Amino acid sequence: MVAIVYSTIDTIQDARRIAHTLVEEQLVACVNIIPKIESIYTWKGKIENEEEYLIIAKTVDQNVKKTIQRIKTLHTYELPDIIVLPIIGGLKDYLDYIATETS
Repeated sequence: MVAIVYSTIDTIQDARRIAHTLVEEQLVACVNIIPKIESIYTWKGKIENEEEYLIIAKTVDQNVKKTIQRIKTLHTYELPDIIVLPIIGGLKDYLDYIATETS
């Protein structure tokens, strides 16, 4: 099976750095970067409103924990937003590609 690992990042440079590292290390097959999302959240008792970048990384189930840990070590946030979403279906050829490109 395959999964999506989702995270928000504060700068495009950091989003690209994390994406390149994950792909280079074959933890994920592909990362999409969605620019300039607006995030409104509570942090340490205060409502924050920030521009962020969203990364969507596709990987196989056996790489999920390693991918989470790698993002955490590369991330600049004190508490990074890292969420895993299972992929329950899709184009078989693309899902096979994800499995082939990850180690």
